[in-house]
Amino acid sequence: MFNRDQKEEIITPLPKKIGIPRAFSYYNNFPFYYGFFKSLGFEVVISDKTTNKIINDGSAVLVSDSCFPLKVYVGHLLNLLEKGVSTIFVPSLQSISFKVNNCSKIRGLPEIIRNVVDIPFNMIEPTLDKTEEIGFYDFWEETLKPFGITDKKVVKRATKAGWEMYDNFLAMTHSGIDYKLALSTALEGRKINNTSRKEGYWLSVAIMAHGYNLFDERISMKLIEKLDKMKVKVYTSLQVSPTEAKSAIEGLGEIQYWANEFELTGTAAHFMKRENRVDGIIALSAFGCGPDSLMVDEIAYHAKRVQMPLLHLTIDEHTGEAGFMTRLDAFVDMLWRKKRMNIVKNINNLDLVQPQESEKETKQTKFSQSITKF
Repeated sequence: MFNRDQKEEIITPLPKKIGIPRAFSYYNNFPFYYGFFKSLGFEVVISDKTTNKIINDGSAVLVSDSCFPLKVYVGHLLNLLEKGVSTIFVPSLQSISFKVNNCSKIRGLPEIIRNVVDIPFNMIEPTLDKTEEIGFYDFWEETLKPFGITDKKVVKRATKAGWEMYDNFLAMTHSGIDYKLALSTALEGRKINNTSRKEGYWLSVAIMAHGYNLFDERISMKLIEKLDKMKVKVYTSLQVSPTEAKSAIEGLGEIQYWANEFELTGTAAHFMKRENRVDGIIALSAFGCGPDSLMVDEIAYHAKRVQMPLLHLTIDEHTGEAGFMTRLDAFVDMLWRKKRMNIVKNINNLDLVQPQESEKETKQTKFSQSITKF
């Protein structure tokens, strides 16, 4: 608002209500976002779960060769506008450390939205770019400025609240608690321990994927749930710490270039290590995603070198569940045949040794434990 008498611009603070699209950084960072904004008294509104309508709405306003996750994001933003939310959080996450960059779509997200969405709304568009020395607190101070909150001490207290909720969420997922359960529990301000150990898993796989592709059940076709029904134990990036992911990448002789490389290269590399080795790796990526294709090719090279089976599933708005399931079923069957052959080989090796009775019992006990460890 402009006051003609004072000859200066007077900024009216926005109401403390903010919308967050259920896409992109939501799946990894929402516990922090929620804890941060709620500690300041904000009403936080998230878009609905992904539907065909949301995907189609986003696709309708973007050029056809835009990446699938971007179409989903725009659809979720439009969904918030339909709900009557007038202020929406659209961050520009440029780089998370020096020369460790996000893809161009995430870096330029506010500009993309400005050019494809013609419905007026208040866009909160802070920038995080550690390469240019625009840091974490700069990011959140810029976020709160339109709401009239400029006290740096208040900002730091809010970030502390965000970290508490986020760390609680990570501790639960790292212990093996289901993503949805950990998220809902963390948002309630509670913490639960993973006391249950589900038995009956004969196979294990690691999934290398962005959180926004894997944990959106419409996009991933409920991949984790499908594998669980097949008695396949699933590991994701949420069971790998940043230190472990970085160490695993370096162990392959590679370096981190992309901001989300820990989710893909780091996760796969961690579970290819001898001490963490799984039966196979599933790469889930959006069709046409440049950074993903580079990271998947990188892991495919190393997986072949260490004889680790790898399945690459690509998804877009046209992906059908039938073809998706056919490839998944075939991969799991292949892993099971390989596992069974190794079990038979171990049995034959035990028979060839002809140990003393006590030694034989010990080896049979170890063998029995090895095939039920999942």
